[in-house]
Amino acid sequence: MKKILNTSMVYFVLAIAAGVFHREYTKFSGFTGKTVLGNVHTHLLVMGAFLFLIVALFCIQLPGLLDARIFRRFYVLYNIALPFMAVTMLARGMIQVKNAELTKAVDASLSGMAGIAHILITIALVMLFMALKKNVISNDRKQAG
Repeated sequence: MKKILNTSMVYFVLAIAAGVFHREYTKFSGFTGKTVLGNVHTHLLVMGAFLFLIVALFCIQLPGLLDARIFRRFYVLYNIALPFMAVTMLARGMIQVKNAELTKAVDASLSGMAGIAHILITIALVMLFMALKKNVISNDRKQAG
């Protein structure tokens, strides 16, 4: 449980840092338009800090959740995929702020990396749902028996 709360706190700190970076980087660059940088803060806060706070609540009700093999796999994959996605968003946002010209290959590779990150997050979330369902069923059987 402590690991889950610590993970939530790390994502919270990263989200706040991303928000500050967005504000200061755009101000320093004299940029006033919309950029993906503003979304990094929200993604890390909701998909990182808030998600793991909710998972911590599930762990209270489902004590076996943390020990489930599929949950451990979710945890590892998700904590690879979410930072990977945040970094691709950060790169895209910085490019937008600087109004840098990208070759089609670089633009496509950045989009491809973001796509891979989204696919990995989706797989990880499916694993989380599977772990939750398995533990709810197991918990129900223990209470019934």
